[in-house]
Amino acid sequence: MLIEYFRRVYNYNLWIVAIELFLIGLVVYWVVDFLEGTRGERLFRSVIFILIAGFLILNLVVKRYDFVRLQYLYNGFLILVLILAVAAFQPEIRRALLRIGQLRFRATYSSRLVTVIDQIVAAVFDLAAAKKGAIIVIERRIALGEFIENGIPMDSVVTAELLKTIFTPPAPLHDMAVVIRDDRIVAASVELPMAEAGSVGGVELGSRHRAAIGISAGSDALCIVVSEETGIVSVAKAGNLTRNLSPEQLRNYLAEQLGQNVPAHGRFSLRNVKSADTGKQV
Repeated sequence: MLIEYFRRVYNYNLWIVAIELFLIGLVVYWVVDFLEGTRGERLFRSVIFILIAGFLILNLVVKRYDFVRLQYLYNGFLILVLILAVAAFQPEIRRALLRIGQLRFRATYSSRLVTVIDQIVAAVFDLAAAKKGAIIVIERRIALGEFIENGIPMDSVVTAELLKTIFTPPAPLHDMAVVIRDDRIVAASVELPMAEAGSVGGVELGSRHRAAIGISAGSDALCIVVSEETGIVSVAKAGNLTRNLSPEQLRNYLAEQLGQNVPAHGRFSLRNVKSADTGKQV
């Protein structure tokens, strides 16, 4: 049966078949890349496997033995899969549409990004002045869906007041991380992977700083931490933690990392910032 199927395929124009397979492969690759790190990625792989298996069964068995009723049920199953996919992938579909919109209105997006950075910096240093601990993760290219799913879902505009409210005890969400995607807070009370216990500049790392190092080491996310004990602001990227940032330094660094079109007041490198405190847990 398999030989007969490939014989039928061989009768088609091979160039047309190759182009069609290439285009299908591009679409599948784009979808898997877009869903990487989310619950949708696992669902998509499962759906693709079921559809391919069903297609092969139909062509190798059903058409050969004329199982008309089985073919009718499979066609109905495809419609059901389409309906379930729309429901299951609703967050991912919304995210895709937002990205398409951002491609068209890049200038507007950059303007929003400036506002987001200003709101984050304002919240971070108000929390630092009050010595209220905080950890803010900014998602970039690599999706953080597997961690977001374990938190409390949100869909809120990033504002300094909301961030300060979340991290002010005894708010029920203040202990863990907030995740920001584009200009939205997508989840709070998110548990992050912890890096091994260690120190930076002779200072022992607390749980927030270890979590910041852990999430930045396993992704391209930026993670901002406010120390509850010292009020010092730190940022983690690629598994490296830099401490004791000023508001201007943090704003400029976020501007450089998140968008070339965002105006920054002078260039800033993490290598220019060194820890200034010793002997206390951060």
